[in-house]
Amino acid sequence: MEIELRCEQTKDYRETETVTREAFWNHDAPGCFEHYLVHIMRNSPAFLPELSFVAVFDGKIIGNVMCMESIIEGDDGKVYKILTLGPISVLPEHQQKGIGRKLLEKTKATAHKMGYRAILLYGDPDYYTKQGFVPAEKYNIRTVDNMYAIALQACELYADALKGIQGRFVEDAVYAISEAEAEEFDRHFSFKEKCSGTPSQQKFKKIVRMRRKAD
Repeated sequence: MEIELRCEQTKDYRETETVTREAFWNHDAPGCFEHYLVHIMRNSPAFLPELSFVAVFDGKIIGNVMCMESIIEGDDGKVYKILTLGPISVLPEHQQKGIGRKLLEKTKATAHKMGYRAILLYGDPDYYTKQGFVPAEKYNIRTVDNMYAIALQACELYADALKGIQGRFVEDAVYAISEAEAEEFDRHFSFKEKCSGTPSQQKFKKIVRMRRKAD
């Protein structure tokens, strides 16, 4: 299976949003908002088009990944630029084929060349620990509300990139999605039935609850 990885182009926008919708629908919650997030991320000053990649197979987009510039507000009073990755999506029929891993590797290699030190994200640790990520707590990096969260994962882009850096991870405000606006945006897509109580939704809720106050 030969996959082409390339930067997303303007003509890809709708297709990329559709792929994201298909990948996330009913996965973490009934329906999904991630395709709306993809849509609005592109208008943020923190968006990095150089790190917006699509995976193409047989002329069709089957996966995508996007990044934003974020910061760590250091306990030392300094501000450190890092990346936030996500959403990352692969069409359900093409999952478990290593496409997500290829998108992550492409992103990490390009981000390193651009001079970024690390990638942080909120995601399933069972997946991301297999992709070179570790709990951000290892570096004493907390959420913006000063909590350690099992979902907060970090990946250094070179050796000791986060050495001596500890503080609060602050992602771009674009991630604070308006559910009403997301619902309105979704009306422009074909109807899909929402369902609740799926195993993946139950796992997501469990992961979200796994937080504790920093010492």
